[in-house]
Parts: sequence; C-alpha cells; structure tokens
Amino acid sequence: METNEPRWLDDEERAAWMALTSVFMRLPAALDAQLQRDAGVSHFEYGILAGLSESPGRQLRMSVLAAFAEGSLARLSQAVGRLEKRGWVRRFPDPTDGRYTLAELTDSGWDKVVESAPGHVEAARALVFDQLTKSQVRQLREIGRRIMSAVDPDGACPS
Repeated sequence: METNEPRWLDDEERAAWMALTSVFMRLPAALDAQLQRDAGVSHFEYGILAGLSESPGRQLRMSVLAAFAEGSLARLSQAVGRLEKRGWVRRFPDPTDGRYTLAELTDSGWDKVVESAPGHVEAARALVFDQLTKSQVRQLREIGRRIMSAVDPDGACPS
C-alpha cells in the first residue's frame, strides 16, 4: 500500500524557503514604499511606465503589457486608468487590429520615468545588489530563471 506522504523540507531547505518567502514579502513592500514616497506611484504602476518606456514607439498591446507587468488584464486596466488620469499613458485601438487596445507612454509619462528611475535603481541597488557579490548576482539570476521555468504562466502550481 502506497502512502501519499508529503516530501517534507529538510532543515536546510526550510531555512532557504523561509529566507525566500521573507524576500517575497518584504522586498516588494520596500520598493513600493520608495516609489510611493519619492515618485508618487506604486511599484506596479512604475513597472507599467518602465515597460512602455523600453518598448518600440513607447507602446504595447494591453495584453502584452499585462504579461510584462506580471499582472492580470483587469489589474493592468485599472492601473493604466490611473496613469491616464495623470496624463502619463493613453490608450487607443490598435490600428492594425481593432480588437486590441494599445497603451502608449506620453511625453509627460516619459518625463516621469526619467525622474523616477534613478531613485528606484538606487533602492534596488541598496536592497539587493550591494548585498551580493558579482558571483552571487549571477547565481541569483540563474536561480530566478530556474524557478520561473517551473512556474506555470497562469500561476498554477505544477502537479
């Protein structure tokens, strides 16, 4: 008779898991606090602005932007609405296929990214990269890639 006993974490794995979950909880909150304080935007909103700033023509389909920003289309739509009200983003039908909507970074939005980026990069550097050696940064990149390759794009846990 086979039992379905969980594959419990050993002491080392449990310690690593606890450290990782602390990063998941505390790092986004620290980055969000810095951006709210210094730029008046959330980390998610900044990700939208930065994603558009790096895209050809400073525009992306909303569905592509949602994937880039790691958010649902509904969450993205609400955030883009807030950014539109501030004059940083505009939405319009995709001229090549009207079934899609494009989001475009305005000149004012570009200025916001340029103004906000130095503080955000400094926070990322102080919180993450200044704490690691070059070798650890490479390891972190590889660890992140390996973990993300196991994560379903819809966020489901593999069975």
